[in-house]
Amino acid sequence: MELAAHLAQVQGFTAIALGLIIGFGALGACIGIGIMGSKFLEAAARQPELVPLLQGRMFLLAGLIDAAFLIGVALAMFFAFTNPLLNAVKAAVGG
Repeated sequence: MELAAHLAQVQGFTAIALGLIIGFGALGACIGIGIMGSKFLEAAARQPELVPLLQGRMFLLAGLIDAAFLIGVALAMFFAFTNPLLNAVKAAVGG
């Protein structure tokens, strides 16, 4: 194959990978926050005096779950706009 075909193949596979990274990351974050929120409501119903302590920890964990998803989005955007794999293909093919 010529250089353009190799570059197109790398860009196509990169686009599929970006969709999977962002899609599964969002799905995992939503499921994680949903499970955590339900456990918070259960704990608040059982022991209402602990709500301020549990609420602070819940928001901390929600931020960490969201941060993990946003790191995945940042990595996906890095590969979308400055794909280092394209330079490797150019060097390997000699173009």
